[in-house]
Amino acid sequence: MTNAVNTETANDASAVIVREVRGVLFATLNVPSTRNALAPEVVAALAHAVARAETDTAVRALVLRGAGGFFCAGGNVGNFQARLDTGAAPDDPVASRNREFGHFMQRLAALPVPVVAVVEGAAMGGGMGLSCAADIVLATPDARFALSETSLGIIAAQIAPFVVARIGAAATRRLGLSGERVSGDTAVALGLVDQLAGDGAALDALLAEWLTRICRCGPQANRTFKTLVARTGQVGQGEQLDEASHLFAQCMRSEGAEGIQAFRGKRDAAWVVRFDAADVRAAQATQD
Repeated sequence: MTNAVNTETANDASAVIVREVRGVLFATLNVPSTRNALAPEVVAALAHAVARAETDTAVRALVLRGAGGFFCAGGNVGNFQARLDTGAAPDDPVASRNREFGHFMQRLAALPVPVVAVVEGAAMGGGMGLSCAADIVLATPDARFALSETSLGIIAAQIAPFVVARIGAAATRRLGLSGERVSGDTAVALGLVDQLAGDGAALDALLAEWLTRICRCGPQANRTFKTLVARTGQVGQGEQLDEASHLFAQCMRSEGAEGIQAFRGKRDAAWVVRFDAADVRAAQATQD
């Protein structure tokens, strides 16, 4: 059931190609020459996609993937020397630039819509950080994950909290203190990956399955649930449950009415859409 694809940014020179299919934004990192490293223009383009998902209530999910069969090589090492050449200052420009990426990571992790990372090739350093900020991570068995910064004498500064949130402190220390590269079943066991697909074609089909699952859920219910989960630890349990009761009532009086009627009538709710592998391939193509 392939529909026309709405293309926001779609030319080969684009750092990130963003396309929308039935409410799902597909953001494809598109700088194969650097293995989709996180140069400033790439982060800026990703931030634009995140901003759209934040503000457009019609957006139901965000998919992150890399062009050329490679997810993301992490920070652009070619820019590091230029940052050092600026020298130290009271407002350290190296620290400021580093913190800018952290602000982006906070926004990505806080998105109220489901975020799916689709990893082929490798997710290194900051690329692994991107995947750890996602709600669902799909990968091929040979896709590699690594916190490689310490091998360069630096640290995974802005992504560390998000890696810990996904896989825990012990596993983060294991990877960050060794630079170990993991893939396949090990990546699944550590919690870096939710499900593996045999190859790129199978990955397209697997992504379509997950998007269909997501899009069987009420769009606003998903946004509300993700926001509710994010409140855990920010307020006391009693306060969170008080808030949850009011959110539940709001859902019942909006999408819940349709969802319950659809369940009783043994039909799809009005918001349900389905994806197939052809939809995924069209949305993530780097050429029209």
